Amino acid sequence: MEAALIVDLPNTSTAAVSKKLVALRSDTGAMALSRVLTLVVVVDEAEAEDAIEVANDASRQHPCRIIVVVGSNRRGAARLDGQIRVGGDAGASEVVVLRLYGRLASHGRAVVTPLLLADSPIVAWWPAEAPKDPSTDPIGEMAQRRITDAARTQGPPKTVLKRLAKSYAPGDTDLAWSRITLWRGLLTAALDQPPFEPVTEALVVAAPDSPSGELLAGWLASRLRCPVSLARSKSGSGIISVRLERKSGTVDLVRPEDGSTSMLRQVGQPDRTLALPHRSDAECLADELRRLDPDEVYEDALTKGFPTLTSARRTASEAVKAGAAPSPAEAERTTQRLRRAARVAGSSAMVEKRPMPEDGADTETVKAAAAAKLAEVKERRS
Repeated sequence: MEAALIVDLPNTSTAAVSKKLVALRSDTGAMALSRVLTLVVVVDEAEAEDAIEVANDASRQHPCRIIVVVGSNRRGAARLDGQIRVGGDAGASEVVVLRLYGRLASHGRAVVTPLLLADSPIVAWWPAEAPKDPSTDPIGEMAQRRITDAARTQGPPKTVLKRLAKSYAPGDTDLAWSRITLWRGLLTAALDQPPFEPVTEALVVAAPDSPSGELLAGWLASRLRCPVSLARSKSGSGIISVRLERKSGTVDLVRPEDGSTSMLRQVGQPDRTLALPHRSDAECLADELRRLDPDEVYEDALTKGFPTLTSARRTASEAVKAGAAPSPAEAERTTQRLRRAARVAGSSAMVEKRPMPEDGADTETVKAAAAAKLAEVKERRS
């Protein structure tokens, strides 16, 4: 990959940074004409480079100007160190890194404002610790969308989500919500198939340190309007399973720990394996940059569904033993069995009857037949 052009501007001003951006635009061509928004990233020094990498990856789908406000040492004289990155690992964007020192560290909005793209939406993102009320934060106030990450915010997930629910304002969202997009899609698709019966109860098995598990349960409560409870898996395991109870039987969606494939089981349907990979932060951020209007489904999950959840009073193993939750071990065995069956079926379908070489056919003819079969297998697999 082509190396990024990096220009350091130590002990500078926003006017000097803006002037340098204009000069770089003149030197490199119309690099900023396709920018569709300004992404303001508020982060500490320790997380700055990781956040820039994630923002760069997301910007390949949504070209933007990325302004990274790094809160550095608040002691000493006020100073602004700037850095501009274009091309290479800057993705489809131009990255402006602003390191604020001394009293200037408390005036991020004033520093950012002159560098915003004119007449374009503003999105604020806190990759780690977020303000208690994002919509009243000085930078959050000027943004159409405000993205937090409850999984990276200090405190128990339930406490963090309660705070976010209390301070919710249209435009707020969270990467913990984006991480369950695939879960929501698979569950919705399962309920779109017969029998079309109401769900009477639901259980989500997730780790106690997973705000995504809480939000998934909140979404089910707000959408299905039925009692939803949680069971605790071990910390770090994320979301393990969802069980939906209906009159005719259960709908189970299970992703064994550390897996990227899930098993879906429902009455009247054969067991199926479905792709359910863990989503990267860049994928989740790109999703949130895709829409700039308020996310009313997230609002309902956070402010209406989440408060109604029954506390996780039992562990995942206790729920499985009681028959209230599907067994991840059994789901793993079923997934492996279905994979083996699919491979066997695929091999049988690929091995078609072909005219065999007549007795005495030369070796090249046999080789050609084998090569044709191999090419056909590769084509079907692709």
